[in-house]
Amino acid sequence: MAKEITSRVNDYSQWYNDLVIKGGLADYSSVRGCMVIKPYGYAIWEKMQAALDKMFKDTGHVNAYFPLFIPKSFLSKEAAHVEGFAKECAVVTHYRLKNDPNGSGVMVDPDAKLEEELIVRPTSETIIWNSYKNWIQSYRDLPLLINQWANVVRWEMRTRLFLRTAEFLWQEGHTAHSTSKEAVEEAERMLGVYTDFAEQWMALPVIQGRKTANERFAGAEDTYCIEALMQDGQALQAGTSHFLGQNFAKAFEVQFLNKEGKQELVWATSWGVSTRLIGALIMAHSDDDGLVLPPKLAPLQVVIVPISKGEEDMKKIFEKCEPLLKELKSKDISVKFDDDNTKRPGFKFAEYELKGVPVRLAMGMRDYENGTIEVARRDTKEKSSQPFEGIGTYIENLLYEIQENIYNRAKLFRTTNTHQVNTWDEFKEVIENKGGFVSAHWDGTSETEEKIKELTKATIRCIPLNNATEDGKCIFSGKPSKERVIFARAY
Repeated sequence: MAKEITSRVNDYSQWYNDLVIKGGLADYSSVRGCMVIKPYGYAIWEKMQAALDKMFKDTGHVNAYFPLFIPKSFLSKEAAHVEGFAKECAVVTHYRLKNDPNGSGVMVDPDAKLEEELIVRPTSETIIWNSYKNWIQSYRDLPLLINQWANVVRWEMRTRLFLRTAEFLWQEGHTAHSTSKEAVEEAERMLGVYTDFAEQWMALPVIQGRKTANERFAGAEDTYCIEALMQDGQALQAGTSHFLGQNFAKAFEVQFLNKEGKQELVWATSWGVSTRLIGALIMAHSDDDGLVLPPKLAPLQVVIVPISKGEEDMKKIFEKCEPLLKELKSKDISVKFDDDNTKRPGFKFAEYELKGVPVRLAMGMRDYENGTIEVARRDTKEKSSQPFEGIGTYIENLLYEIQENIYNRAKLFRTTNTHQVNTWDEFKEVIENKGGFVSAHWDGTSETEEKIKELTKATIRCIPLNNATEDGKCIFSGKPSKERVIFARAY
């Protein structure tokens, strides 16, 4: 199976596609730009959902659901918002089909034109804030902390499985607050939640920061983000949290009666992550033999492959391993005993390696008689023979060790591929020949930011939070600068 996977060095893009398709995560759809998420890929998303959903609820949020369709007039109410999404919107104009009188199937019924076109949601701020104006009357109704799990449509011209598709799955939080301070704290809190999830569950080290004015979410006063580095040296935005100020409250006239009996506009945030995180998981950790999945997100954490010459041997090995299966399941560890006798053990080994199963156990009759079992870990490909007695506790500890090792390996990669530069020539050389994160001074102007992007295809990924003050000169303009920002080429 590994021979069917393109090498990362030869063609990183094809390597990624090979892993998505051959690893059974997703497939192409007959609808241009859309994908089918297969059961194994969706199982990863379900694990992500479960972890994030608990984190959201632990911070006081509740789930709701809002319509897929947004009246066109709603998008017109917030100018920056509509400008940011106008080119990506899918529009519903009619509500009925009819048989074509020429006998060539169905056609749109011209008499069924909608009075007002509906936009298939690219994001839900407008439809949600139209509801919030009816829900919020007094300071007692605040804060309003709501999240929804949904699909959205952004009509991308250049698509890539998981990373950029016309339709994708995500969650979007939308909150309302009585003060600016509370809203900013909420946006920063949720950035912290995303950081914890990325690092503790995805084993993915990230940089927390703020976006420049050019890169902010359409309609936001400030956008916070987490940025991760992929193995090809390109950055990937892994989550965003937005302080929306009072822009949407003004657009939809959402006011509340404060404690002094005066009407005030509410303050807002929104924040979201999507199935793009599965793409990040693949590109950050996997290798030329297949997926490498952190145990916390692996659909299958442990597989036991019996090596037997017949039904009698298979039965003995199963009976030996049955208590282990029950023990691991009692520890909430997902485990499978693969007794499929239509596939050879070697084929199974390659298949589970391709799918990134963190721990593979193998037992033959010699192991059975010696009271041992072979343990193979996916992250390092190390194999060892372990005593069968106490193996459940050993595996539990090993899964923690693998999770930590995958994170540390990714963090070392990021450290090794983060470069500090002070001149334009240094910057160009690193961006072109080394890649990775580049820490450099910038004069703070949109003009310089755009020019650097035009000349090098590198963008400012973020202005790191808690950035140290450092006098310097902008690498491009030579103008004074008080801090460094993070540049990279990105997905």
